[in-house]
Amino acid sequence: MAHLVRTHPIAYLNPTMGKKPQKTNYKVVAENRRARYDYAIEDDIEVGIILTGSEVKSLRTGQSNIADSYASVDDGELWLTNAYIAPYDRAMFSHEERRKRKLLVSRKELSKLWNATKREGMTLVPLVMYFNDRGLVKLKIATAKGKKNHDKRATEAKRDWGRQKQRLLRHGD
Repeated sequence: MAHLVRTHPIAYLNPTMGKKPQKTNYKVVAENRRARYDYAIEDDIEVGIILTGSEVKSLRTGQSNIADSYASVDDGELWLTNAYIAPYDRAMFSHEERRKRKLLVSRKELSKLWNATKREGMTLVPLVMYFNDRGLVKLKIATAKGKKNHDKRATEAKRDWGRQKQRLLRHGD
């Protein structure tokens, strides 16, 4: 008996229509670029943040700064301290610019963060604040150790050497 061999693929396995374009709403609001220079980043985690309406509107205009801020575990809750969100001009009830803001994280992750800060002497540093694809404000915080001056110089020298290598490879000089 002759074997039936298909020379073409089955039509329903190969969709003929193209993929729908990804509609991403991801927008970075504030970035702490100095954190990677001042700290050795161990691990990072995405957390939610409780904000008022005027704070969200102000963030949509991109007026915020997290460079001088830090996170801490107080009384079993995670707080963001010293983050600046500019006042929103058209708000009926404005907000404090540098108030403590509560961060939303699961209990398991909160206990990990507490252990890292209290037992291991780590610091909780905010890296980036952004709107995720669903339009919610999220904050990426990292557990980090502070670098000494010689560590910072070594990091800077390594980065400079990487730039020089790229320049040499591009130009061939």
